[in-house]
Amino acid sequence: MSTSQATITHILDTLDLSLTSRKMFGEYALYLGEKVVALVCDDTLFIKPTVGALAMMPQSQMTPAYAGGKPMIMGNELLDDPEICAKILRQVASDLPSPKPKKPKG
Repeated sequence: MSTSQATITHILDTLDLSLTSRKMFGEYALYLGEKVVALVCDDTLFIKPTVGALAMMPQSQMTPAYAGGKPMIMGNELLDDPEICAKILRQVASDLPSPKPKKPKG
């Protein structure tokens, strides 16, 4: 089962962030700037479990977003409080290193 566009639209509209999404294999990656901060798989929000995010949510439920994936924070319940969810996603973005520059083609 893949994620519906309506779910992505709802998440992007609910959170007061400059999030962008990118479709990948029927699912989505959510970007804050150039950093992937979360995935949306099977209409479920999964937040990257950085040190800062886990400190903010020590009792969070963790499960892989897809078969064979690393455990991530299940974030659907956080959408009920968009301010906290946005704060956690900003923390994830600040915890993550900047992406490596892409090599030029050719």
